[in-house]
Amino acid sequence: MFFVLSKTLGVALLPINFIVELGILSLILLSTRYAALGRKLAATALVLLALAAFSPLGNLLLYPLESRFPPWDPSRGAPDGIIILGGSVDPDLSATHGTPIVRHAADRILAPAELARRYPNARIVFTGGNSDLISGDAKEADWSGIALENIGIPKERLILERNSRNTYENALLTKQLVAPKPGERWLLVTSAFHMPRSVGLFRKVGFDVEAYPVDWRMGGREDLFSFSNSGRDGLSRTDVAMREWIGLVAYRLMGRTADLLPGPTRD
Repeated sequence: MFFVLSKTLGVALLPINFIVELGILSLILLSTRYAALGRKLAATALVLLALAAFSPLGNLLLYPLESRFPPWDPSRGAPDGIIILGGSVDPDLSATHGTPIVRHAADRILAPAELARRYPNARIVFTGGNSDLISGDAKEADWSGIALENIGIPKERLILERNSRNTYENALLTKQLVAPKPGERWLLVTSAFHMPRSVGLFRKVGFDVEAYPVDWRMGGREDLFSFSNSGRDGLSRTDVAMREWIGLVAYRLMGRTADLLPGPTRD
């Protein structure tokens, strides 16, 4: 049920979708006796669109997420394993064209290649199936495995988890697959904005991981109040951030994380 709601209600609440829905509703009302309300909703939709596209709103929402975990400190020594979260390769497009197609967050694929070279004894796990509400047989892990091989990671080092549909299932199924032993150190590679939710979910299933954030969408604190020159970029940052905050709230309410905004140590 949660998966279905996340792909329906959760998607409907994303800023750009919500603004479009509000605009459509205003147009419908304009042709009825509620035209005055329709005009107010249309004006509201325009204001929200301007805020989401050009104001610092996206940066203000992203910064607490991206700054929550610092870059990984290699001074503690080599990790026992590296977990790569899906979300980069489009499985359906890849299946259609017969080659891995990276649509988002390419750093999630590129960073593990350097980690694999630096730590030749670390186990490498990719976790990700197909996150579409109505999905076909294509699995992201299959195509991401090919992409990882193409950039230098030997096939025999890869462990592929191909059945998870969301981050909670990433955590649960990966733990079942690798059965981490006490004292082992595992890195978790995912986008910086996605790291708080991911770490919180892994902790909750009893799999302690060390954050290896990649794929930052903004700079530092100096970017907090900068305005976007591109409406598309501003909308993208606002959508990405709101998706994470909605996910954090939903998982906390369900008891799947111990904190609203998990950090390097439990608050």
